[in-house]
Amino acid sequence: MRSRVGGVALGVAVCTVLSVPLAVSVTADAASDVLLSRGRPALASSTSGAQYDASRAVDGDLGSRWAGVSGPGTQWLRIDLGAARRVHRVTLVWEKAYAASYRVQVSGDGASWTDLYATRSGNGGTDDLKRLDRAGRYLRVLATQRGTSYGYSLHEVRAYGPGPVPPPAPRVAPGTAVPAAAVALDDPRRKELAMQLVSTAENSTLNWRSQYGYIEDIGDGRGYTAGLVGFCSGTSDMLAVVAEYTRRKPGNGLARYLPALRAVDGSDSHAGLDPGFPAAWRAAARDPVFQKTQEDERDRMYFGPAVTLARTDGLRALGQFAYYDAAVMHGMSGLHAIRAETVKSAKTPRQGGDETVWLAAFLTARVQAMQVEEAHSDTTRVDTAQRAFLRAGNLDLSPPLNWRVYGDRFTVSA
Repeated sequence: MRSRVGGVALGVAVCTVLSVPLAVSVTADAASDVLLSRGRPALASSTSGAQYDASRAVDGDLGSRWAGVSGPGTQWLRIDLGAARRVHRVTLVWEKAYAASYRVQVSGDGASWTDLYATRSGNGGTDDLKRLDRAGRYLRVLATQRGTSYGYSLHEVRAYGPGPVPPPAPRVAPGTAVPAAAVALDDPRRKELAMQLVSTAENSTLNWRSQYGYIEDIGDGRGYTAGLVGFCSGTSDMLAVVAEYTRRKPGNGLARYLPALRAVDGSDSHAGLDPGFPAAWRAAARDPVFQKTQEDERDRMYFGPAVTLARTDGLRALGQFAYYDAAVMHGMSGLHAIRAETVKSAKTPRQGGDETVWLAAFLTARVQAMQVEEAHSDTTRVDTAQRAFLRAGNLDLSPPLNWRVYGDRFTVSA
């Protein structure tokens, strides 16, 4: 993943975690504080089913809940408060699948996050986090370690701050036309093409299956980058891959590095990983179990959520790929930030906008995001690949395809 999560350093004093009933008043600690999060748009890194989507955590109903996919690794739930709002209190009502370690964060742009609260001793139930004082448009619960053998699940996330109560979130009118993809990106042939396209940008080869053992520090501040889509030691996804591999195959050659991966998460440090970790990664890459783990975690963290978001926006295969490629480089939070920037100048097809216009604006926002980082300032993976397909009107990403990345030419004929 290419999106870095900040450290655990708190921006406020340590808050007390209390087990309290959910029946709290609409006001929080100050008389003017109101419930900010009820009914606001919510997104999550994953959902275990349509009945457990992120919106269930802000609907005010204790009988519903958000649930991420089962398994180890980092998961998050993000709420759009509609505008920059100061948050004084957050109440979390966990289902039995709770987080032992988690952070509550705010952000102005959905990309850079500041901690309101962090704990490594969560015990489930209801956490009532008071005396907070940070502002942001977005509020995120970032779960980093499970408290059970399941994933993570929240009945409710309630954020309180100064009024007035935010207006209801806009809703898409029933019956809004959404262009249907003739062939979606999760079709096996289109998915194979997507993997080839990403591999040419990440590893300069169409043979993406040759990259299970790739590992190096590319100097982008994210520690080691490795595997099929550049899992990074500094951005939680490498940790998730190794943790899942260890669950599937205890005693593997990477398992002993799990404490070090947890320690360096959020930094570019190699502490505890050198000198043996790169060799251990390359050795593990010969194991079919590790190969399958990389593919499954890639799909869980990036391919599945990105394609789902794109289809929700009414995009066909090219747009779905554009979202997926952005998620690979910038992380899902980065993808959401790019999308949020695009909304300022264009409408999605679901909102009644033109698909070509939307994608052109999205790619422009993507390039701007890439140019912020020196390691990603070469934007040819967009300029001479995705834009080339868009100019050709190939919204279904149908072969034959010809493109260039970093000066190399690639062709897929069928």
